[in-house]
Amino acid sequence: KGEGGSQISTKRETKLPRKGPKLPRKTQNYAASFLRRFRNSLKQNVCVQLLQDGDHRSFSELFRLLASDRDRREASSAVRLQTPPLEEQLDKLETMKLHLSRAERAERTACEELLLLGRFFSSPEDLWLRVHFYRRCSDGGRGSRPAVEAQLCLAELQLEDGELHGDVGGAEQVELSLQQMEDGWLDSESRSLKLRTLRVLWRIYSRLADAPLAAGDLTDALELLHEGYRISTQTEDKRMEGEAAFKLGLAYQSAGEHEAAKQVGTGV
Repeated sequence: KGEGGSQISTKRETKLPRKGPKLPRKTQNYAASFLRRFRNSLKQNVCVQLLQDGDHRSFSELFRLLASDRDRREASSAVRLQTPPLEEQLDKLETMKLHLSRAERAERTACEELLLLGRFFSSPEDLWLRVHFYRRCSDGGRGSRPAVEAQLCLAELQLEDGELHGDVGGAEQVELSLQQMEDGWLDSESRSLKLRTLRVLWRIYSRLADAPLAAGDLTDALELLHEGYRISTQTEDKRMEGEAAFKLGLAYQSAGEHEAAKQVGTGV
C-alpha cells in the first residue's frame, strides 16, 4: 500500500506493438513489380519486358508468333494434343525474348553505322556512295529510327536532283516512314524527325503538282496541292503553310473557282 492506504496498481500498462519500418520507395516499387509479374501470365510478362526495353519490333514479331501458334492449335487437334500452348512455355518465351532483343539491337547498331557512312560522303563526287549507304540502311533497318532517317535523306536527294518525274511513289515511301516513326524521334542533328518528314512530304506533293499544272490538268493538280496544304498545316512552319495556301489558291483561280481560292487565302 502507498501513503494514505491507497492501493498502488502493479499492473503494467499494455502497449500496442509498433509498426515495422516503412520500406524505401525503391523496395516498394520492386515488390509491386514482383507481385504484378506473379499475377500476370508468362506471355504478358515477356511482352511487357520487351516494350519496357524499347525492343518494339521484337515484341511485334513475338506477338505474331503467338498468334500463329493459336491459329495452328485451333486448326489441328493433333497439334493441341502434342504440346501445351507456346504462351505457356516459359523457357521458349524467355529464349525468344533474349535472342530477338539481341538481334534487334544488333540491327539498330548496324543501321546507325550505315547512316553515319551515308552522312560522311557529303561531297558531290561521292553522291553515289551516299545513296548506296542510305539505301542499305533504309532496306536493312525495317522501320527503325536510322532507317526512317535514311529513307528521308533519299527523298531529299531526289528532290534536289529533280528525280520525282510525276511519280507518287516517293511520297508513298515518305508517308510510310511517317507511319513507322514514334513521337519524339530525333534525327542525327537532334531535330524533330517528324517535322522534317512533314516538310519533305509537302515539298514532294508541291513538286508533283507542277507537271499537271503545266499541262492544264487542274483536277490532278488540285488533288496533289490539297494534300500538300493539309500536310503543311502540321509542320508548325507558317511560311511553308502560307506558300502551300498561295499555290493552292492560284490553282483554284486558274480553274475559275474564285470563291474556293478566297477561302484558301483566308484559311477557311
